[in-house]
Amino acid sequence: MRSRKFGRTSWQVSEIGYGGWGIGKAWWGGADDAQSLRSLEKALEVGINFFDTAYVYGDGHSEILMGKVLKGKDVYIATKIPPKNHVWPGLPETPLKEAFPADWIRSCTERSLKKLGREIIDLTQFHCWTDAWLKDDDWKTAVERLKKEGKIKAFGVSINDHDPDSALELVQSGLVDSVQVIFNIFDQSPIERLFPLCQKHSVGVIARVPLDEGGLSGSLTKATRFDDADFRKNYFKGNRLNETVERVEKLKIFLGPEASTIPALALKFILGHEAVSVAIPGMRNPKNVVLNAGVSDSTPLKNETIMALRAHAWKRNFYGGGID
Repeated sequence: MRSRKFGRTSWQVSEIGYGGWGIGKAWWGGADDAQSLRSLEKALEVGINFFDTAYVYGDGHSEILMGKVLKGKDVYIATKIPPKNHVWPGLPETPLKEAFPADWIRSCTERSLKKLGREIIDLTQFHCWTDAWLKDDDWKTAVERLKKEGKIKAFGVSINDHDPDSALELVQSGLVDSVQVIFNIFDQSPIERLFPLCQKHSVGVIARVPLDEGGLSGSLTKATRFDDADFRKNYFKGNRLNETVERVEKLKIFLGPEASTIPALALKFILGHEAVSVAIPGMRNPKNVVLNAGVSDSTPLKNETIMALRAHAWKRNFYGGGID
């Protein structure tokens, strides 16, 4: 497993991390705790040392499972504070006091510490953001106090879905250690403005949704059907599934010595950008942990392949303001 420097911190994180949304059960069908625990254990075995979760992933369920497996382990755990008003995405017209007041930031941090069974959180993140909040000092003071008290080590934000430009001013401010953003073969928008700024200001980048909620897993067909409990029933509603499958079919011309599967191609494309610190695929099955982690041990994509994949960017938003 190759490692990368995480922004301005001294951390060396595995370039393939572990995304914990799916193991929280909420919005995902078929999640099984026993299998999720085995997946977390397998992640440790294969060298993954960066684990991302959030309180809203099952009202702390994902945090609890990670706490059971990762307690006492030399790893980095990142979690997220939900907006108090439970409104995603972060909107410029929303006052900060409605989304991230100082007492809420503290209480959520204390709650996550208990769920994780840890004395300090490596990285705490706001689960949405708008640069309109940058002028408010309350959140800055709250975060700084938590750092001084030894409750958190670093601070970041999870950027609104498909809107990387909504955090450009924050990155330039020097007040953030990392950003988490959607980046994959279909959504390449962070490349234009966000990534250059992150590199300039030494801000870590967590690439989320690397496999497009399963769209780039290579396992979906036009006949795929999702359980009612699975949020992807809505994500791939209407003609979305058919169009996704058709677009993935066009990616198969790239399969070969550089990448033998669509997931490997997708992850290698992400890791091909030097701004990225870590990609965090969701992995509820130990087998997928092994396969995804193995991408780090293989030969990277050639630059000409990466540039050819740039033509497969797809501008759309299947979330409609949903959580990720």
